[in-house]
Amino acid sequence: MTVQRILDTQLSPERAFVKPDAKIREALNVLADNNVGALIVSTDGDQVVGIISERDIVRGLQKAGDGLLEKPVRDLMTEKVVTCVATDRAASIMATMVAKHMRHMPVLADGKFVSMISIRDLLQLRLNEVQSEADAMRSYIAGNG
Repeated sequence: MTVQRILDTQLSPERAFVKPDAKIREALNVLADNNVGALIVSTDGDQVVGIISERDIVRGLQKAGDGLLEKPVRDLMTEKVVTCVATDRAASIMATMVAKHMRHMPVLADGKFVSMISIRDLLQLRLNEVQSEADAMRSYIAGNG
């Protein structure tokens, strides 16, 4: 299974982003408005220059207090963003996300941002795969296969 399988199930691609100069407060609004846990940081919505998550903001608030809300996103974002492409194996991406303690990963096509996948997306894909295998096995055992 590849990342494309997840992209095919998304009703609309998760393309929410925030600009590097935006205030952290604005990033919180974009996160809430889009009901997502992470945003790419981009000047144009295509080129990924960073990523910022709810977790980043919560930890930043714990360290810096509410003054953090008026600072620019670039001060808190992660600059070295791990990304994937649609043809990557879902199992490999899941292993990377677990190993690096990541919950979200941008998907790129031709170097441009197309969507965000989450560990939840990968777990759901795997669960569906296991269910399909179990159903096929039951059918085979029952003589219907």
